Amino acid sequence: MAVTLVLAGSAAMLLGRSWNACDVGVNNAANSSFLLWLFIPIVWMVLLLVWVVVGALLGNRPLLYAVALGVTLLGVFWCVTSVFWEGASTPPCPSGVPQWWPHFVPAPGF
Repeated sequence: MAVTLVLAGSAAMLLGRSWNACDVGVNNAANSSFLLWLFIPIVWMVLLLVWVVVGALLGNRPLLYAVALGVTLLGVFWCVTSVFWEGASTPPCPSGVPQWWPHFVPAPGF
């Protein structure tokens, strides 16, 4: 449960920082309100549901369960972040990603 909350908070922080760097959204207050009151609880529930489903399917095999859970949670994290990644359409980020984004990591916005 704590892992899913950490992943939801990490997704919100990543989105908030990328939106701030690329001037996406209305302003920082509006963006942070959305991330805090809507995004984090919804992503947390989705990740928790994925946790329960993977546990129900692979609960008897601890090693397989741990690997499948890690891969699945990171995949859902990446997909959810990709849905809201909007850096591509702003002048401060012509490449679609903030300048601080590492070039060897593919951007969530595809």
